[in-house]
Amino acid sequence: MKNENIKNLTTEVLSNNWYTLKKLTYDYLTKEGVWTQHHREAYDRGNGATILLYNKKQQTVILTKQFRAPTYINGNETGMLIETCAGLLDEDNPEDCIKKETQEETGYKLSHVTKVFESYMSPGSVTEILHFFIAEYEDHMKTSDGGGLEDEQEEIEVLELYIDRALDMIKSGDIKDGKTIMLLQHIRLEGIL
Repeated sequence: MKNENIKNLTTEVLSNNWYTLKKLTYDYLTKEGVWTQHHREAYDRGNGATILLYNKKQQTVILTKQFRAPTYINGNETGMLIETCAGLLDEDNPEDCIKKETQEETGYKLSHVTKVFESYMSPGSVTEILHFFIAEYEDHMKTSDGGGLEDEQEEIEVLELYIDRALDMIKSGDIKDGKTIMLLQHIRLEGIL
């Protein structure tokens, strides 16, 4: 349903280098009935998917660790971030995307994944909606070392952690990634691990 409180929306592309940064100008009808003009910027990097692999028997999860430049310039001294496997959809549907990303990044080949929810991760400035998945893994599903794609300049370390250790790492600040925190808490709250 269209929002009747928005009119005269215009967009201007400010940058189209890595992804697209747009300046939005629009009129917004306040609750007092006054039309006010707003200016915002929105970064469009496409939509994505993320997954938490878990092993019930071992009580473990698979996470990744890699350098993230935006965290580095915002105070993360090493720039390294521990995360769930994730990637942009590009032309894929979310399920196909996350299966492909899982194999590239972690080395595990999945035949079944379960979508648990989707979320806007930073709606004040980024257009991306992220599709969240979980999947059970076993050792025999590991077909390669993972580590990402060289042509995408990925250098990803694969981590296998006990679930209790991963949850403790949220408290200690060793895990600060929002999508990862959400999925770790999801599997605990749902009683999966």
